[in-house]
Amino acid sequence: MLIYMIRHGQTDWNAEGRLQGQKDISLNALGRVQASRNGEMLLRVPGSDIAGFDFVSSPLSRTRETMERLRGAMGLNPDDYRIDERLLELSFGDWEGQTLEEVGRIAPERVVARLEQKWNFIPPGPSAESYEILSWRVGAWLRSLAGPTVAVTHGGVVRSVFRLVTNLSEDQAATMTVPQDKILKVDLADGTLHWF
Repeated sequence: MLIYMIRHGQTDWNAEGRLQGQKDISLNALGRVQASRNGEMLLRVPGSDIAGFDFVSSPLSRTRETMERLRGAMGLNPDDYRIDERLLELSFGDWEGQTLEEVGRIAPERVVARLEQKWNFIPPGPSAESYEILSWRVGAWLRSLAGPTVAVTHGGVVRSVFRLVTNLSEDQAATMTVPQDKILKVDLADGTLHWF
């Protein structure tokens, strides 16, 4: 089964290096361009009827706008897609809205702890998650897929998919770069992933 995964386009908080997590931050001008270009790239995928895939998005506005711009660029009804809460970004709890530099001024020992064990680190706050916790709901989402899918989601979700599908190490998955101007092709049949 094929999945095309797209990280939402850039936001001002991405550009500033702020931990967004589950805060509902809108796309910026570059993010809107990235979303439309990713739709144009999907149109050029050979041998696949992408328009017939299931389209699903995280519920946050940055992913929904990315999905709607992507579908519009493909000539599809922008609003014809599903929402799945399991595709929400990792929650950074009390750290959301701050940069790591800002957090480091208040709690340097916590930033060091995160660097040492990023995959399993849980920031402070009642809603906070580790990448490991995030991977549980991402795994449930992967198991629920019934057919070829286009998913617009977040960097943490993509990192979880790499770990779950390829058994990438925790450190590699937690620290990998997830671009906002590329598409990840996931082939669950043979466990391969590649960017285009």
